[in-house]
Amino acid sequence: MDWLRVYLLAGLLLHKVVWEYMKRQSPAAVTPGKPQTLSVKLIKALKIAILLGIIAQTLLPDILPIASDPKSLRIAGTILYTAGLAIALAARFQLGQNWLDIENATVKSRQQVVDRGIYGYIRHPIYTADLILLFGLELALNSWLVYGIVLLAPAVLLQAIREERMLAVSLPGYESYCQRTKRFIPFVA
Repeated sequence: MDWLRVYLLAGLLLHKVVWEYMKRQSPAAVTPGKPQTLSVKLIKALKIAILLGIIAQTLLPDILPIASDPKSLRIAGTILYTAGLAIALAARFQLGQNWLDIENATVKSRQQVVDRGIYGYIRHPIYTADLILLFGLELALNSWLVYGIVLLAPAVLLQAIREERMLAVSLPGYESYCQRTKRFIPFVA
């Protein structure tokens, strides 16, 4: 395994460790012992399957290679991957205890609008960063699976819209925050 694959794998593991550690530091948003719905179980299973698939992909030779000499793709992909990882981690730390797993879409009792740092410009920096990270990963791995990330983007957009609707109703100040910020790209969209 070459240095690039080690770097990509280490970044994925860092991302997962930070998320799991911070999740355990945050007060629970759902009642312990409450049975999970089938949709929550499916989302969790899908998240695990995607993570395991991506980890496996970093350990294997190029899958569906784009180019026979992928040096420039690997460089561009590594830059995007690194930027996505850095933004996702920074946004996760800035969100702090206001963060919830995607399948636990609810509002915590003491949740507040976070509008500092990256959140002062966009409402969903973690979604944006994770898409950039995955896009960069697939380019760095020289894989046509990069188009899978393009197909994932509409699902992320729909999830963001669902979250915004729920937060606008349940979280004081969220509607005003939406008027001051963009959804995914600062000053653009």
